Amino acid sequence: MPVDFKDYYATLGVARDATDDDIKKAFRGLARRYHPDVAKDKKTAEEKFKEINEANEVLSDPAKRTKYDELGAHWQEDARAEASPGWDGRAARAAAGGSPPEFHFTGTGFSDFFEQFFGGGNRYGFESGGRGFDPESRAEERRGADVEGEILVTLAEVMHGTLRGISLRTVDPRTGQTETHSFQVRIPAGAMEGRRIRVPGKGGPGVGGAPAGDLYMRVRHAAHPDFRARGADLYHDVDLAPWEAVLGTTIVAPCFEGPIKVRIPPGTNPGVQLRVRGHGLPTGPGEERGDLYIVANIQVPPQLTEKEKSLWEELGRTSRFNPRAPS
Repeated sequence: MPVDFKDYYATLGVARDATDDDIKKAFRGLARRYHPDVAKDKKTAEEKFKEINEANEVLSDPAKRTKYDELGAHWQEDARAEASPGWDGRAARAAAGGSPPEFHFTGTGFSDFFEQFFGGGNRYGFESGGRGFDPESRAEERRGADVEGEILVTLAEVMHGTLRGISLRTVDPRTGQTETHSFQVRIPAGAMEGRRIRVPGKGGPGVGGAPAGDLYMRVRHAAHPDFRARGADLYHDVDLAPWEAVLGTTIVAPCFEGPIKVRIPPGTNPGVQLRVRGHGLPTGPGEERGDLYIVANIQVPPQLTEKEKSLWEELGRTSRFNPRAPS
């Protein structure tokens, strides 16, 4: 199925030779601007946020970025081969009347372009003990196969749960006949990365009057400009000046309930993780929440005035601290 090419570099506003840091900074800036939780025009922001997340998903992953760059100017001519490594085999099965239907999702948070070239979803499975698509046994009664796709979920949706409208378009490769079904998928609070959400009866059609299979949507967490999620725990990077790390300070950290104050103790080293209990994601509806970890990054001033330089030199002369001294 032909799809529109997505220029992910243009989406993030970076050059094709952008560094990983360039991509990270561009994503964070745009994600904060268009995050549905803060934008006034939520509908427009949601679509833009999905585009930004998708671009970041590809360009921040070295393997996906390399594949994307290799598509090049002639991506349309190579689209079928790139997207479908086993296409010749499926074409042969279609000619024999034994190829499975094709499934295309909308409403999952991913574009058709991403699904075709980078998605791991839209897979057609078989029941245990099933024989697959045997054209000689098509008249037998057989339950429909299960279908699996991926759904992009924001951390705010993981926090509170939500309903997502999904459309599933089924294409019969033998006849070209298309059927579209729309339905609601409930994303429960605490839906962790990789969780499979079952939608009964929305999979492949049954044969000979048998029931349809099930649809399984595998949860993917959308990147967030402020947090990284590991299970139910959230991690937030905070930049500290050297004197703040040495003397201690109080910073304001983001939280889903609103900003919170966190005390940075004196002598905080780079990479130290300060735990704020119970401010992570829920592990399920009504369940306890994980923790929020504040990760310390020490930033050195890139430029100094003459007075600042003089003060640092004086500190260097008077300080007894030697980081290379034997322990």
